Amino acid sequence: MRFPRPDGEDRYLISEVAEYTGLSPHTLRWYERIGLMPHVDRSHTGQRRFANKDLGWLDFVGKLRLTGMPVADMVRYAELVREGEHTFVERRELLEAHREVVHNRIAELQDSLTVLDHKIGTYAGATRAQERV
Repeated sequence: MRFPRPDGEDRYLISEVAEYTGLSPHTLRWYERIGLMPHVDRSHTGQRRFANKDLGWLDFVGKLRLTGMPVADMVRYAELVREGEHTFVERRELLEAHREVVHNRIAELQDSLTVLDHKIGTYAGATRAQERV
């Protein structure tokens, strides 16, 4: 993943992170409050200062969201990451279980796509088609 700034110069305001990720500042604060975001550094005035590692984490969380992972599972995963390397097995098992859910959803969507393609094909060659339900 390419970041807007190189490491060492990667201090982003919440507004910059919101623009880069498409998440609202409210959502970013909520992620931090529920434990989905790791500790975000603060300036001496208390302003959040995000780093490239935070952008990478948010990208990963975004992928989990797109797959439909429940927020509680994402928070659990984040907790396991913070607990350290001894949680690798549990993290892998959590992701493997969710991967199975994603595979099943893809199969359902593929089946639905096949039905849509068939229906579109029905209309493609006819100016007037009798629809069967």
